[in-house]
Amino acid sequence: MGLLARIRKEWFIIGIVLVISSARLAPSVGVKGGPLKPEITITYVAVSAIFFNSGLSLKTEELASALMHVKLHLFVQTFTLVFFPIAICLLLKVLALTPINEWLLKGLQTVGCMPPPVSSAVILTKAVGGNEAAAIFNSAFGSFLGIVVTPMLLLLFLGSSSSVPFSSIFSQLFMTVVVPLIVGQVCRRFLRDWLDRRKPPFGAVSSVVLLMIIYTTFCDTFSNPNIELDHFSLLIIVFIIFLIQISFMLLTIGISTRKSSGFTAADSVAIMFCSTHKSLTLGIPMLKIVFEGYEHLSLISVPLLIYHPAQILLGSVLVPTIKTWMQTRQKAVKLTNVQPV
Repeated sequence: MGLLARIRKEWFIIGIVLVISSARLAPSVGVKGGPLKPEITITYVAVSAIFFNSGLSLKTEELASALMHVKLHLFVQTFTLVFFPIAICLLLKVLALTPINEWLLKGLQTVGCMPPPVSSAVILTKAVGGNEAAAIFNSAFGSFLGIVVTPMLLLLFLGSSSSVPFSSIFSQLFMTVVVPLIVGQVCRRFLRDWLDRRKPPFGAVSSVVLLMIIYTTFCDTFSNPNIELDHFSLLIIVFIIFLIQISFMLLTIGISTRKSSGFTAADSVAIMFCSTHKSLTLGIPMLKIVFEGYEHLSLISVPLLIYHPAQILLGSVLVPTIKTWMQTRQKAVKLTNVQPV
């Protein structure tokens, strides 16, 4: 009985191991154009399902309240699209002195220019019990902002001369993020009593969708064409990526939990995930568009292919720890606010 209880508690971590193992054994199943058709099922269906699920589970008043949290949104977008790329640029000036493959280093710069994702940050924030409404707004708004800002940053830091089809990317985001969210909110108005009574497992549904995303992401990673790349450079890049993520997570938590910040523990969780996560769904198409015909495009894409699964894995592993930390801080705040008369 104890083992079964343990499995139920850790099912998501077990699921991650299983989907990665499956992707390693048969990557062709989940790659673009494969039997699962991730270019449709993940890019459109899975992402739409996540935001429909969020729209259905979120109280409208909470979402409306999140829209007004301008200070939080400003922090996230500034960190993601201004501080992040500049910090990576400064780091690369040091790494350029090492024997690491120069095109992998350029790939790290492209990671810094990417907008936040429209799925993983929201799901992880929800799993921890953080400010999901704020995470949804910043993921959606950051993605729309990234349509314009990211290509400009890529051109600024790396240079290219391609036109970017903003309208097609914008319409895709609108259909997979905004529309499902609105439909979910509309459905909630008619199903509110039933939802409050039955309490569907919204978190579990989102987690299952995330497992699908992890699976197809690793299928792409494992099926990537053989690249002439020394193992030293690749291992160092993996180490640097995890170091960047952990450092920036600690930095955002450290800044957002200061008394003068005015953010709650739930806000800090949303800030941490939204500020440090980068979108592969938008990123790879943008790289292919901006650097079309680039001889070293495959090498430039490698860090983003590593960063995306790494952020999901790291975030998923830290969910129990962050959840405990947030609950402890919330209890401490309640005790502080309850002053004896």
